Amino acid sequence: MLIKPLFSHGPVPGYRMLLCAIVAFALMFAEHRFSRMEDLRAQMTTVVAPIQWAVSVPSDVLTWGSLALSDQRALVDENRRLREQLLTLSHRVQRMASLTAENVRLRELLNAAGQTEMPYITAELLSLDSDPFTHQMVIDRGRRDGAYVGQPVMDASGLVGQITAVSAYSSRVLMLADANHAMPVQVNRNGLRFIVQGSGRYDTLNVMHVPDTADIREGDLLITSGLAGRFPAGYPVARVSEVAHDPGQPFARVTAAPVAQLQRSRHFLLLFPPPTIEPEPGDRLWDETFSIIEPPLELMQ
Repeated sequence: MLIKPLFSHGPVPGYRMLLCAIVAFALMFAEHRFSRMEDLRAQMTTVVAPIQWAVSVPSDVLTWGSLALSDQRALVDENRRLREQLLTLSHRVQRMASLTAENVRLRELLNAAGQTEMPYITAELLSLDSDPFTHQMVIDRGRRDGAYVGQPVMDASGLVGQITAVSAYSSRVLMLADANHAMPVQVNRNGLRFIVQGSGRYDTLNVMHVPDTADIREGDLLITSGLAGRFPAGYPVARVSEVAHDPGQPFARVTAAPVAQLQRSRHFLLLFPPPTIEPEPGDRLWDETFSIIEPPLELMQ
């Protein structure tokens, strides 16, 4: 069936076009002049709304289908990525378990005991020594709390110093930066042992008698060596800040910066390391030591 065009060539269709134009101008004039046209237009829109909805249904269906397919694709890709991450993390966990078991076996071979939790109590700063040539402070723990002379004192970053005097309710602490304080340390990277002495400044410690050929570098972490039984082994003390080699000198000039916040910390830990076992007369170690120290009888006669 052929659709007859509204405007075709000829004299009669020309009149039709003119009539449509006049009607259009009349509707525009009526809408501009009369307010009732807005109500009429609203009613016509209500009548035409189902037709507009029916016309838009195919487009909405296509849009919803494309979004559903894209969301499904995104979920599939995300699921694949999560599976890959799960496998990677599972491999790492298995590797960590293997390394832990290997560490246990090595400890058993070396007959080394694992580190145990060390008892401690907390303390707070009471005052700082007013003498500019000393670096000491007073904390609020004393003899009634179990504090004792020589007890290690730490903050959240590292070793601060040791207790040098104890009263019933407070203790005096000699800090690492004091020029009268010295302690044995070792390089965490290779185990080399040295003596660290305070320089009288909060930010500098002197590493004493370092051979010029020693393997020590800037940035090396110095930790307590545990020698002399005063400080427990393995606690951070300082980090090497400068290594200077003087030509022709047997020792290098090495300085380090304390890792503890000596000028800012207000809360501290007082450690209770296990007591050291010293040889007594009659022990095999005592006898072997004195057999080495004592001169032969031939030389004494």
